[in-house]
Amino acid sequence: MHNHAKHTLLLLFIFTTVAFVQAQNTGDWQTKADPDVRAAIDHGAAVNCLIIFREQADLSAAKQLPTKSAKAHYVYQQLLATADRSQVNARKLLAADQASANSFYLVNAIAVEQADANLLHRLAELPEVRSISLDPDVHFDGPVATSASSVDDRNTIEWGVAKIHAPEVWALGYTGQGITVGGADTGYDWMHPALKPHYRGFNPVTNTANSNYNWHDAIHENSILSDSTTSNPCGLNLTVPCDDNNHGTHTMGTMTGDDGQGNQIGVAPGAKWIACRNMERGNGKPSSYIECFQWFAAPTDLNNLNPNPDKAPDVINNSWYCSTQEGCNSPAVDELMRQAIVNLRNSGVVVVVSNGNFGPSCASTFGPPAYFEESFSVGATKVDDGIAGFSSRGPVTIDGSMRIKPNVSAPGQDIRSSLPNNNYANFSGTSMAGPHVVGLVALLLSARPDLAGQVEMIENIVEQTAIPFYDSINCGGVSGLARPNATFGWGRVDALAAVNAALSVPTNQPVTAPMSVRVAPNPLSDAAVFELQNVSGKTTLEIFSAGGQLVFSKNWTVQNRELVPINLEKQPNGLYFWQLRTATGVLSGKLLKE
Repeated sequence: MHNHAKHTLLLLFIFTTVAFVQAQNTGDWQTKADPDVRAAIDHGAAVNCLIIFREQADLSAAKQLPTKSAKAHYVYQQLLATADRSQVNARKLLAADQASANSFYLVNAIAVEQADANLLHRLAELPEVRSISLDPDVHFDGPVATSASSVDDRNTIEWGVAKIHAPEVWALGYTGQGITVGGADTGYDWMHPALKPHYRGFNPVTNTANSNYNWHDAIHENSILSDSTTSNPCGLNLTVPCDDNNHGTHTMGTMTGDDGQGNQIGVAPGAKWIACRNMERGNGKPSSYIECFQWFAAPTDLNNLNPNPDKAPDVINNSWYCSTQEGCNSPAVDELMRQAIVNLRNSGVVVVVSNGNFGPSCASTFGPPAYFEESFSVGATKVDDGIAGFSSRGPVTIDGSMRIKPNVSAPGQDIRSSLPNNNYANFSGTSMAGPHVVGLVALLLSARPDLAGQVEMIENIVEQTAIPFYDSINCGGVSGLARPNATFGWGRVDALAAVNAALSVPTNQPVTAPMSVRVAPNPLSDAAVFELQNVSGKTTLEIFSAGGQLVFSKNWTVQNRELVPINLEKQPNGLYFWQLRTATGVLSGKLLKE
């Protein structure tokens, strides 16, 4: 072969190889980037985005660890090692480009600001990167109604606190002492007389606050959705708590507030609180929400250094939602937030979430994080124990699960609590209901501190001791007369019943959450789903007609949680009985086909 021909073939080979690699890279980019990211880049824009990695830490061993501290340290170490290992190449790329980036370990992801096409293409080429999604600014509407109040309007003990029987728990000597609650919100006025004595950073001897490990600010810039003519009234990257939008101060008052002068607005006045600001004047981002979740797993000092899982709260309140209408509509980002909650729960933190203010329609529980299975979601009730009209209802249709939400309900309409600058006001919303449940958990744990970290057991106690309430409305095939139902969940919470149930749990024994089975819909038309929780080992599920005839049977091995669909399409309408048998116990119940 002539040299010229060889040279031509060599050039052709090089050209073909380069074209093939470029095609592969283009394919990676198209495959890994969300449509909104691709559209922005195609129009020449730089984007705020989340780089999401494939590798996920195996945290299965956390469930077997005996204490909250052991769980928290194990989860922290596993997550950190996974992130450090899988993010190393991406971090090098970002550092070389001097990109503004925030690396997360609670979820294996990196938030990048104003990433251009060149940088995102190179990140997408990394095989360890799973996907790239937008990190949009999203607006939170806040309470559905507000009205002014004052110090002199106090009711001594506010109606919601009394309604869930918190004062009867105080009379037993349990006020939340020794327990830490956390709040992620618009910020907090730590100097409010009802909040100041309860801030974990407050030193009553010196009348000063040390916010190391007690406060974190995830707001580093003004939101593009905020008024561009003014700067944030509190500032950015705060080293002491401040509230730029009233909402957070109000929610914390319902958790712990008591000024010692008759304003008993809080369910657990003996508890201490810590907090993280995740919204800028009511506008947040998935990354700011995740940053606060991560800080609660292992709080840091004010330099964001020296994380310590032992400083984590026992329970956190999340009275916010990431609206799909405002851009929080990426399945990948939703999954990140769900994973953050899963990992917090694995570390022993109870995650309470407001269910949303999109009622009274059925299937109105659709904003993350309320619709996640792992969120302990709370609906709102009125003073007469009726459901508030704005309270979002289940079942969850956004992911096709048809799971029942909320988990429970609590007082949420016309709730008087604290506002910045020593003020008070009445707010309405499921944002006001969630803090009642956080306070309840604090009361429960002050009565049984050895149950700290046993998230599934704590949630189960709160659900099972809630006072059942029913509705004439059937939602998504779920009867309003069922328990749980899609309006109230398991019912309106009862602190006294929950504490008494916790006190009855045997001591000096391994604490495991009891088996539970939920069936939805019930009544059913043709099919239903059995949701098994805390079921392990060889299992048998059988369904019998009212006359005792076996119409369904399944034998298999279950690993903790499973969804089991059953079909009774060929069976006549009427009453059926089900029985679930395992090596550790038997559960049974009724089904109605109509």
